Amino acid sequence: MRKLITIVGLLSSVMTYAQTDVSLFMKSDKVQRAEIDTTEADIYKSIGHHGPAIENKYMALRLYFNNSGAIDVYSKAKPGLELKEYGWYPTEAQIAEGAGCDEYRVGKTTGLGGVSLWDGEKEVKLVATEGRKVGVSKDIKGNSQMYMIARGVEYRGKKVDIKVTVTVSNKSRVADITAECVNGHKVMFMTGVNFHKGQSIELSDGRIAVWGIHPADVVKNPLPIGGAIVYNKRKWKGSKIDTEKGFIGIVTPMPVVKAKTRVVAACSREDNLNTEEKFFNFVKNL
Repeated sequence: MRKLITIVGLLSSVMTYAQTDVSLFMKSDKVQRAEIDTTEADIYKSIGHHGPAIENKYMALRLYFNNSGAIDVYSKAKPGLELKEYGWYPTEAQIAEGAGCDEYRVGKTTGLGGVSLWDGEKEVKLVATEGRKVGVSKDIKGNSQMYMIARGVEYRGKKVDIKVTVTVSNKSRVADITAECVNGHKVMFMTGVNFHKGQSIELSDGRIAVWGIHPADVVKNPLPIGGAIVYNKRKWKGSKIDTEKGFIGIVTPMPVVKAKTRVVAACSREDNLNTEEKFFNFVKNL
């Protein structure tokens, strides 16, 4: 009986792990790693899928290994894990057979929940003058996590180290994002959601949701997808729409050491949140 319980426990643990995953590797050797630490601020072109990546059953997210501070989205047509199998870029044939795809287009923004700083008048990108460190991890509870630390970001006359952590669990399709100044200085954080011409935008109490087609990039015929951010309106100020950049931003009203938000994405190819109405209603109830 004791052996049976042990086996069942191991199976349960494996099933829990199977709900989320992480991926981090260099293109040169394709070996999965726990972390990459370099004095270079931008190895966007030489690191696998342009930075660390993380996924739950419904979406994958990646942090760009450059000064953008951007988070990008991989949309899924059906629940499951795909990072290790497709490496973010399935073929057109694989997409036709049910694989997800890279339809979200970040452009020159911080994408879905990506982080930058705000100096009181303008955005300050996470320009890492002293290098960058990224890492990924999984735990026994079914949580998967990725982080990026930008060292030596010049902000209001001093240099700060900014860490962005993204966590997903097997219990929710929502991802948690934490922005932190790891050397203890108080800063004003900026985040938000990018959008494109023709997309629908829903602004509600502590929520910003966007639905529609992103411009064709990796895939030839993109379909409508959704992205949303959920935030504490007492700790983040307003939602400013920048139509020129295509970005809806929020900022912390005063300098802080740490700030948190949540993001979620959906795709018209999936069975559940496959319409604008369903997605917006889901976000309203988070």
